[in-house]
Amino acid sequence: MAQTALHGAAVQITGEMPTAGQTAPGFTLVGADLAPVSLSGVSGMKVLNIFPSIDTPVCQMSVRAFNEKASSRDGVTVLNISADLPFAHGRFCGAEGLEGVQSLSTFRAADFAKTYGVLLADGPLAGLCARAVLVLDANNTVVHQELVPEIAQEPNYDAALSALDAATS
Repeated sequence: MAQTALHGAAVQITGEMPTAGQTAPGFTLVGADLAPVSLSGVSGMKVLNIFPSIDTPVCQMSVRAFNEKASSRDGVTVLNISADLPFAHGRFCGAEGLEGVQSLSTFRAADFAKTYGVLLADGPLAGLCARAVLVLDANNTVVHQELVPEIAQEPNYDAALSALDAATS
């Protein structure tokens, strides 16, 4: 069983993250307008920015950073994924003036976190997603994955962006 940490305390994770070269499992999550959004319905390259809750500072920083650094690239969609209701995502993005941010909720897809190997199995955030980033090419093949070792730490943006660059060249 994989693990991450929360403020230094080990937290177990259920499931196996897809690794580089594998096809990312399909999913259908809930978009900001409460409509279903499937992975197969999003074209081009994708950054899956997966995190516990939009109501925490580090999660908010990752949404801002990926919005600034990756979503402006042609053919790239950043999917910000958490268990938060779409209303919480909308409130944050509205207050921050973030436009074009694609937020998805796992609240109707209990299997997503386990399928993607990010389900926090214990600790105070049990049941939520661990902090992780996957970069997918246009065929939904994983070209980069990171399970952030400390939930309270930001992901490695440079590694994700380098994977995007490498996959588009």
